[in-house]
Amino acid sequence: MRWAANDFGTVLSRIDVLRAVQAEESFTTVPLVQPGGVILLTISGWPKVERVLQAIDGVEALGIDPADAAPEHWHHVHNRLSVGDTPRTYTMTRHKAWLKRRRVAP
Repeated sequence: MRWAANDFGTVLSRIDVLRAVQAEESFTTVPLVQPGGVILLTISGWPKVERVLQAIDGVEALGIDPADAAPEHWHHVHNRLSVGDTPRTYTMTRHKAWLKRRRVAP
């Protein structure tokens, strides 16, 4: 999460959710992230950033580390918030399906 402020308050709020890459994978560079990663979500503007933080809190409330949540969930949150819609909440059922898919397809 990055933000900037001036004498009048916050002027920039931004959050990025990235997936770490393997040595041979291509990646996107993001400030303060070395070497970079695969972007799963990128949102600007405090109201939307706050909703991403709420989505992260929702995943944590299930007892799941947000880094272990399905990458598709973060794409979904990005897409819904980008158009002003409400993203679906992450559920234990979705998480179990993700874990099964990950075991079947590397």
